[in-house]
Amino acid sequence: MQKYKRRWGAELLELFGSMRFAIYLLMIICIASAIGTLLEQNREEIFYIDRFGTYWYQVFSKFSVSQIYNTWWFLVVMAFLVISTSLCLIRNVPKFVKEMRSFKEYVRQSSLKAFPHKIDIQTPYTADQAVNMSKVWLKKQGYAFKEKVEGETVLLASRKGSSNRLGYIFAHLAIVVICIGGLLDSELPNRLQIWFGHKQPIPAEAKFVSDLSPASKFGVHNLSFRGNVSISEGDSSNYALLALGEDTFLQNLPFDIKLNKFIIEYYQMNGMPKRFASDVTITDHETGKSENQIIEVNHPYQLHGVTLYQSSFNDGGSKLTLKTYALKEDKDPNLELKTRVGQTSAITTMVDGKPQTYQLRVDDFRPINVENLSTPESLAKPKNFQEQILAVTGSAASKHNANLHNVGPLVKYTLTDDKNQSVQYQNYMLPVELDGKLVFLIGLKLPTDAGFSYIRIPADEKTSMDEFFALKEALENPEMRLKAAQAYAARVDDPRIDRKNIVALADRALGIFAKSGFKGIDDYVDGVGVPEAERVPANIREPMKGILRDYLVFSAIDLRNMAREKIGLPVLNYVNQDDAEKQAMWFDTAIRALSDISFYPAPVVLQLKTFEHIQGTVLQATRSPGKYVVYLGCLFLILGVFQMFYVRERRLWLWVVPSEHGSEIKAAMSSQKRTMDFLKEFEKFKQDFSELERK
Repeated sequence: MQKYKRRWGAELLELFGSMRFAIYLLMIICIASAIGTLLEQNREEIFYIDRFGTYWYQVFSKFSVSQIYNTWWFLVVMAFLVISTSLCLIRNVPKFVKEMRSFKEYVRQSSLKAFPHKIDIQTPYTADQAVNMSKVWLKKQGYAFKEKVEGETVLLASRKGSSNRLGYIFAHLAIVVICIGGLLDSELPNRLQIWFGHKQPIPAEAKFVSDLSPASKFGVHNLSFRGNVSISEGDSSNYALLALGEDTFLQNLPFDIKLNKFIIEYYQMNGMPKRFASDVTITDHETGKSENQIIEVNHPYQLHGVTLYQSSFNDGGSKLTLKTYALKEDKDPNLELKTRVGQTSAITTMVDGKPQTYQLRVDDFRPINVENLSTPESLAKPKNFQEQILAVTGSAASKHNANLHNVGPLVKYTLTDDKNQSVQYQNYMLPVELDGKLVFLIGLKLPTDAGFSYIRIPADEKTSMDEFFALKEALENPEMRLKAAQAYAARVDDPRIDRKNIVALADRALGIFAKSGFKGIDDYVDGVGVPEAERVPANIREPMKGILRDYLVFSAIDLRNMAREKIGLPVLNYVNQDDAEKQAMWFDTAIRALSDISFYPAPVVLQLKTFEHIQGTVLQATRSPGKYVVYLGCLFLILGVFQMFYVRERRLWLWVVPSEHGSEIKAAMSSQKRTMDFLKEFEKFKQDFSELERK
């Protein structure tokens, strides 16, 4: 049993120290690195579901490929690669060194026949003369040699380029050093502290730094880390937030950072950003010295081994005034709400005669939004900082690109009802011209949606949404709907049709549309939710849909004029052809928006009215001692590759034996690879020594 255990241990050591095992591990790391390069890292779940589907997302999540470089299995493979390659070096370096230093003087003349490159010449020179001339030639050609005398035979065992063996040592050592550097800069040092140092993530209920226990903080002497520092203009910070998996920790910094001003410069032609920078004051805790610095992209700042990079920017708590447009039947007067980014406040509105309270949280505010208006669908796509940079820099986004425009400020907020159901909203402050129409974009994103969906609300002649919401209010007023239906019926000059029927159908179409849009009309005609006795006969359902839609549109034209009168706008007469076409486009957009907004999940629409912008910056704070280790590994790799590919080992054995007429020289030359250079060198050697035959 003891013998079996020793054999098992020896076999395990043999496996870990074998080059084949190290190659397998290296292949796994290469494949994982390729996946990490091709697959965008550290994105939200919905990004991968939208791009690859639910099945592949489940496969990816099992291996955590969204954070592949910090997964436990990737770090374990790297650690085993370090161990395996180190064992391989420990086992083979002594052999390589011994091989490099050996002259192989034990090779005998009888082995000469096995060498394909050899010579055998007779020379009139004495043996001593031949040996001396051979030594001179070897020194001139850069060979090191060792002389061995056996009786009357003299052997000169020589070598050149033995440092070729160092290439293998340096190449394998580079793998070890680079992997160690990578492990030092990975999450492994921090995770080891979590596993063995009793570190705990920041609890969800913590609101202030003072609420955190020391277990949630890493000290200023932490070996390596990478975290984000978020600062608003005028504020200071001396810590970074580290995201380790799904947990967050606080990293103390050895200095204070005060953001004096966040600098954004724009191109005058189209408003695209061209420069991002942070004007900061750094105060060293150790010396108390303060200095002003400008940190921007590609111009970081370093102190005490911590490097600050300009990572991104965010809102620093801008002050906003939001105008509310009530959507439900029981309306409060339109109000103005004063809030700021990051603040949570309560909104109470009347729904079906009952007060209902929502929690409003303003998530983000962006005063500048550069979009490509040549593809309107791209306008609705939210962009992170990196995508914003790519959109406004480089050859693909020249500052003279006519399709890129600044569409103005944007506010993003979340409404949460009393059942804790949250919906995100994103609204632009200014109207945007799309498809020849000036529209406001009102966006919403349900928890199950991949991105924002937008309702296009047409702008009136005052460049506001007042006329649209006045039309919506009129549409929800039964008395105004009836008046509009009667006004439309009065214009119908067809004695075959009873005007009472026109009024009834138009009023019904307006009422159904007010509650559930075009879908409500189709459902009504198809009998969805309608008592069987009141359903439209199946054989006339399609014509009835067309009739109700026509009555809806024509009566809504009269309803629009009533709404305009109510808010002090003149009645439309459609005399001018150009004006008639313009108003027709507005009305078409409004009808579509009214249909869509009937499914809007919130009781109010919040429109940005005024703002006081307060900018914030996001700096990435890193301590990366492993990068210098990686640099050393790269140097070893360069040396190794150079030694392996550009230094060739040569070995040359010369036997000098006395003879009757002088001496006999037998020689053989060998190399690991028979390259053209080797063949030329052998021919030169053969030619030089052939001269000794001619005296």
